[in-house]
Order: sequence, then C-alpha cells, then structure tokens
Amino acid sequence: MDIYYGEYKLPEFSRLHIAFLTLAFLLPLAASAIAIPGTTPQKERARDLGIPFDGTPGPFNAITDVTGVLVGHTTIISGSGKLQVGHGPVRTGVTAVLPRGKDSLSNPVFAAWFAQNGNGEMTGTTWVEESGFLEGPVMITNTHSVGVVRDAVIRWRVAQAGADSTGYFWSLPVVGETWDGWLNDINGFHVKTEHALHALDTAHAGAVDEGSVGGGTGMICNGYKGGIGTSSRRLDVKDGGYTVGVLVQCNYGTRDNLRIAGINVGREIPAPEPYAFIPSDIAELGSIIVIVATDAPLLSHQLKRLAHRVTLGLGRNGSISGNGSGDIFIAFSTANSGAASADHVVDLKMLPNDSLDPVFRATVEASEEAVVNAMLAAQDMSGIDDHHVIALPHAALRAVLKKYNRLTR
Repeated sequence: MDIYYGEYKLPEFSRLHIAFLTLAFLLPLAASAIAIPGTTPQKERARDLGIPFDGTPGPFNAITDVTGVLVGHTTIISGSGKLQVGHGPVRTGVTAVLPRGKDSLSNPVFAAWFAQNGNGEMTGTTWVEESGFLEGPVMITNTHSVGVVRDAVIRWRVAQAGADSTGYFWSLPVVGETWDGWLNDINGFHVKTEHALHALDTAHAGAVDEGSVGGGTGMICNGYKGGIGTSSRRLDVKDGGYTVGVLVQCNYGTRDNLRIAGINVGREIPAPEPYAFIPSDIAELGSIIVIVATDAPLLSHQLKRLAHRVTLGLGRNGSISGNGSGDIFIAFSTANSGAASADHVVDLKMLPNDSLDPVFRATVEASEEAVVNAMLAAQDMSGIDDHHVIALPHAALRAVLKKYNRLTR
C-alpha cells in the first residue's frame, strides 16, 4: 500500500506499520487539544479591550490581509510535572507563513532581513541578502528545532514542485527561532518533520490563531505568557491603498519595561510575579521574530528599510533589545509577481522613496499592536518542573489604562 503525505510518497509498509505510523503522526497533532491544568482561555484582542492604536487595520487585522499570504500552525502540548528529557513536558510547535500561498516556491518575492540584536538564528538569510528574493515560506519554531524544520521545508519543496531550470532541487529555507526552554523540554527534540509539514499543508488565509499556538506555544513576553500575534494596516487611497501585515513570535523583554498605549503598565498591574522560581526583572532570556508582508511595490533595498522600522514598534512597547535577545526581522513584498523566475528583462514597479513614509508608519503601528495581541491571546501555562507563567490579566490591564484615560471605551 502506498502512503502519501500531501504529494510526498512514502515507502510501502505492512498494515501493522501503517497503523503504527498513523498513531505516531496523529498523536502529536492531537496533543494540541490537551488542556493544561490552570489554563485560563482569553480570546479578546487588544482592540476588543478598548486599547487605542493608530492607523486603520485590514478586515482581519492580520498578516493575511495582504492578499496571498497564508499562515499555518502546529501546536504540540503534552505531559506535566518533572522534566524528563526526551519525554516532556512538551510546550512547543511550528508556524508557517507562505508569501504567495502554494506558489511561494515557484514565484519568489522581493525580501530583506535585519537583525536588531543577533543572539538568535534565521537560516537562509545570507541568500536573501545576496539575491534580494525569498523563495518559499518563512518558518518559526524553537531554538533547538531549526534544523529539523529547515530539512522538512526542503522535503516539502521536493514534494510540491518540480526541479528548477537547472534540473536540480535546490533550496535554502528561511527558519527563525526563539527559546522556549523555560516551559518546554527543548532538548527532547519533539518537533518532527510531520509537524512542519502539517503547518505548511494547513496554512490558510483569513483569521490567524494567536497566543500559545504554533512556534509561540512555549514563549514568554515581557514577563508574561507570549507567543504568536499579528496585526495589519491599510493605507489611505491617497497613499496607494496598500496593506502592511505583521506577524510576531514574541519571547522577549521584562515586566518592568512593558508599555502599552504609552503607559508603563508592567509596573502598575497588581499581580503576582509572572514567573515561578525566577524574578521577571532578570529573565531577559528570549527573542522575537517578526515577519512583515506588504503588497506595496517595494524592492529589496526598500524592504531592508522596512525591516528596520520594526524596532520602532517594539520600542513603543518598551523593548530595549537586551543582550540575550535575538531580535530578527524579515520583510517581503508580494508585488512584482514573476520577477525572480523570468528568463528575460522584466519591467518592475517601485514605490518612490519619497512615498515610503506611510508604509514605514504602518509597519511601526502593526508591529506594536501584534505584540500586544500575542500577549492578550496567550494563556496561563505550566511546563517543565511545574514552571508556571501567567498571562497578562485583561481586567487589570484595563484598570491601569482607564486610570490614565487611555481606553477608547
């Protein structure tokens, strides 16, 4: 019997082997539905709480508001209690962002990357820098799973598309990471090829799951539970009507530095120490990966400038880009379709530099809001050795912002 994963054909196996492989594949994915004791679901986003932000979001207020962009997650949650390396507890996953959906492999996008602070990793960026193009998806996972996710993307590329014009399958996947070792058995290597493939194959348009999902499952942000967040901005017609979307995997910062809507809420929220066993003011151990997408016709050197602006959005939320943080950003444009694959001279569209300010502004605004959305969507979580991190409490946050007349309702 032939077994297929997507279009990738696996070798022939006996029925017993098939049953075993089916369980081995399904159980890790089903683990994402396991509830963690003490978890407090919080589905409201920042604007639902009346937190003010500048700019006008797209219909989903997500990176998927940029036409063609798809997002998929695989969330892996299992076990509790004492750490047993290789067995758990497990709090991790994979997130996939496809710039042109399933055409991302055959139709690269102009792109650029930037490291505000380099204590982290994003593979494939040397060729992005050299060529000016991003071929394929951007993946995000935990620090020690970059290799397996990178290799999985190559496998997916071979299954999804034919060889390039030279007759070879050739790929340098872009995979970013942040460290989830406070909650997750990070040295147990629980992210497998099938998890990366699942994130890719289930990527979709529309609303994006946020908080403790995908690569952000075990992440911590500004002393509270962090994870995946997203936001978008739609420019005025006079500025071209373009859309800018941002997706973050946030795992950085300290509670004392946390600012929302201009207020240092981290110092004012009356809450117990978010971390168990370690004060948050010495817990600057994490990083942040930010993906910026736009349909504005920008070339790679302009997208480099766009990636730089992410730092200003993070600064609004109190980030200082601590020494232990890997703050790594990548930006791409879905305009100029076919520019990378043409075998002849092509005419490109480019937004004049003098017209970039609205796009810069949109990037700053969406980066700021995406982080707050990630924190508000996250849930309390316990992980290895009963390490516990609380989510940013919604009511307490509203109370602080109300005190300073910073709520819209």
